[in-house]
Amino acid sequence: MSSAVQAIRVLVVDDDAAIRDLLETVLRKDGYEVTTLEDPTRADAEVRAGKFHLCLLDIMMPGQDGVETLRKIRKIDKDLAVVMITGYPSLDTAVQAMKLDALDYLRKPFTVDELRTVVERVLKKKGLSRTPEEQLHRVIGETIRNLRKERSLTLKQMAKRTGLSVSLLSQIERAESSASISSLYKIAVALDARIQDLFGDF
Repeated sequence: MSSAVQAIRVLVVDDDAAIRDLLETVLRKDGYEVTTLEDPTRADAEVRAGKFHLCLLDIMMPGQDGVETLRKIRKIDKDLAVVMITGYPSLDTAVQAMKLDALDYLRKPFTVDELRTVVERVLKKKGLSRTPEEQLHRVIGETIRNLRKERSLTLKQMAKRTGLSVSLLSQIERAESSASISSLYKIAVALDARIQDLFGDF
């Protein structure tokens, strides 16, 4: 029986395109669903529509700074986990952000490891930490997708080879569903791989 894996949804609000691209690339690679915004004045509407778990919010932005943006977000979602990003840390903005329940700070320039550490810490505080099981689903999904593409196979061809539905195969690749041992065996045979190869470096 397959169990759905909750996708953690992240909103990135930053006027710096390079930072937005970096955050999106890293977080998507780590299995998060990411939406990016350049214009902070659209953040509250996005939060209202988006059901996000985490927001990475730059402090210094033209038109509307991060603290004001957070103030508007809090009127809509009091529980959203928020990390403030800044290249210019100051006690005043830190105090204002913490009063609005920002959970952490990420100081520019930051490394990918620092980003991952802060995200994991904040999600853990909110009880949204990715479990080893979720990470395993993600690794298996990525490995299957990579092996399938290396062999130039479509999901439809895989479905024909395995007897599994295109929908289930797609969900397994996107880590939205856990595969049974029987399904993994069929997938491994279809890919001319050993079942243990599907677990990547996990």
